[in-house]
Amino acid sequence: MSASRNADGSALRTGLSHVALSLATFGTLGLGAVGATMLFGSEDAGGPRIELAIYSKQDGPPPPLKNRIALEALDAHGEVAPDLGVEYHEGEEAALDASGNPVTITVTEISSNIGAGGANVALPRAPIAGYYERTGAGDLPKIGPDGRTPAQAYARPFTPTAGMPKIALIVGGLGMTQKHTDAAINELPPEVTLSFVPYAPNLQTWINKARAAGHEVLLELPMEAYDYPNVDTGPLTLVTTAKTEENVRRLNVLLGKATGYFGVTNYQGAKFATDGAAATPVMKLLKDRGLVFVHDGGAARSALPQTANQTGLDFTVADRIVDAELTADSIDRQLLALEALAIQNGSAIGVGFAYPVTIVQFRQWTEGLKAKGYQLAPASAAAGVR
Repeated sequence: MSASRNADGSALRTGLSHVALSLATFGTLGLGAVGATMLFGSEDAGGPRIELAIYSKQDGPPPPLKNRIALEALDAHGEVAPDLGVEYHEGEEAALDASGNPVTITVTEISSNIGAGGANVALPRAPIAGYYERTGAGDLPKIGPDGRTPAQAYARPFTPTAGMPKIALIVGGLGMTQKHTDAAINELPPEVTLSFVPYAPNLQTWINKARAAGHEVLLELPMEAYDYPNVDTGPLTLVTTAKTEENVRRLNVLLGKATGYFGVTNYQGAKFATDGAAATPVMKLLKDRGLVFVHDGGAARSALPQTANQTGLDFTVADRIVDAELTADSIDRQLLALEALAIQNGSAIGVGFAYPVTIVQFRQWTEGLKAKGYQLAPASAAAGVR
């Protein structure tokens, strides 16, 4: 029994010795590594890293929107803001981590064709002298002393190519969320027409920014839907039950929200479109103001074309609402249908909403449009504004 106890004790002492020796060895190596880092290492290299993208001018198509864009739709008030994959932080003088230490910033250059070849020429800043008048409702469009209309003054200039069908795209619902509006202005070709919500905060600022990027602009007129007011289109909605004077007042307030648009388009309005008596004074005022009306084509039964014809208003109906189904495949099918209509009729107009998937598909489709034998045109050109 005594021999057994001596043997066990010897093994225990040996094990403890090995552990102590191992700890001493690793401790020596660790101290050596820390010392080497302090003598030769870079303090900045150990910090967090941020990668920024800076765009330079270069021929060729600009980089596409990030594929990780979420397919989230705006709610009725435009409050949902899908992540476009880019965040902007203004006014920061230096990048710091949570502990206040400097952050290493790596700059990566990405090519862009903004401004290349003069394709993104800014449109004149609104309002243009001679094409507006000061009123109690704001600056309202008026026909110029030379007989030119605000539609002509504010439309994007366009020189058609003989023998090439024209296709126009309109993106609506803009101005309510910054990410959607910035994406439409900055990521889409300047020939794409942008349509703004009249209730948008900083509406004139958005319109100025769009025109500076080369986009012509439409103003959306909220009109009565069949299930109004459950479908709430705001306090300035044009409705069939209002007196003529009230609808005219509301229209003047809407038109006075901003300047720089060449025409108007509807927001909702399936019920209003069926009532020619209610629509007539609205159409006449738009005609007298030198504007055009581009309808999204969503009303199955509409008296608006006939009413516009009676009042002399230039009125155009879009051929397709391309993103009624919010999938990339469905939008692509509608764009192909626009191509067929453009061949058949010489031109076609497609309307979409400022959903991320719509902006992505429009961007990708327009990049290859010229190679297919089509020309991308502003909506004013497809509507016959000259």
